[in-house]
Amino acid sequence: MTPAADPHSFIPLSPVEFEVLLVLSAGDSHGWGIIKEAESRWGGDLSFETGTLYRALRRLTTAGLVQPSDRRPAEGDEDDGRRRYFSITRLGRLVAAAEARRLEAQVAAARERALLAGSPGGGS
Repeated sequence: MTPAADPHSFIPLSPVEFEVLLVLSAGDSHGWGIIKEAESRWGGDLSFETGTLYRALRRLTTAGLVQPSDRRPAEGDEDDGRRRYFSITRLGRLVAAAEARRLEAQVAAARERALLAGSPGGGS
């Protein structure tokens, strides 16, 4: 694997980039679908504008972590021909997994330092 293709060379990801990879890891999606799924996961604590999303998609595409997709919804499903669909690449999956492990280690450290609810002596 060349240094440019080393998943750790992309770490850390921005929160928006990681959310895009999380959404796309479940299947192809279009911009609005990515925003809606990410916002539902965060319960309103995360919100990003369309421009922020498309800048992140452009960076991820240029880096080879996502790619445009020709996928269209099944016939009869609601679709807008203007929607651009994206899919995660193999490298994108590796990078998302590396970022998840990095974040998991940070959460473990926060638990050890009693910064999270549920940890011994933890916060609220």
